Amino acid sequence: MSIKKPESKSRSSKSKISDDELQFFREAVADVRPLTSEKRVMPITKPANIRIRQTNEVNNNMTVEPMSDPVDLRDIEITDNLFYARSGIQLKVQKKLRRGEFAIEDELDLHGYTVAEAKQAINEFLAQCKRNNIRCIRIIHGKGYRSEQKIPILKTYVAYWLPQHPDVMAFSSARPIDGGTGALYVLLKVVR
Repeated sequence: MSIKKPESKSRSSKSKISDDELQFFREAVADVRPLTSEKRVMPITKPANIRIRQTNEVNNNMTVEPMSDPVDLRDIEITDNLFYARSGIQLKVQKKLRRGEFAIEDELDLHGYTVAEAKQAINEFLAQCKRNNIRCIRIIHGKGYRSEQKIPILKTYVAYWLPQHPDVMAFSSARPIDGGTGALYVLLKVVR
């Protein structure tokens, strides 16, 4: 008894181009000329995204401070209205955040804090928000009217720190009723 193999279709028979299609293609690319420039940009290859899994016991004993401080505060240019959004955040979501349309689930008021205290408070607050699966918060940093230099020191640091935190997806200056340029709406990554 012999087993008969089914006839295999060759790839060329599936993708055979008709004479009309070939003529149309030739007409479409008739004016195309090869690039003569020797200056070529090689794509940058990104390293593989490596995640290290740790037990809950190890994670609970770790204090992670993902936010670094600026070398010199004078190097940071700060505007009255702040806005930041990670790549991939939809325009619709950004507009909704700017208009203050997300429900504020919790807030942190930094009035009276030193820079070091504010940094620690923000880290602890963001960790707490992550544990409680909170999506939108308000951070009140003040406008800097009471600082000796009459510049918004905490506002500048907060605007520098938040984009560095892995759980912060976007932030925007608040509406006047919610603190205006002295506060931020912050949208956080939520685990569903």
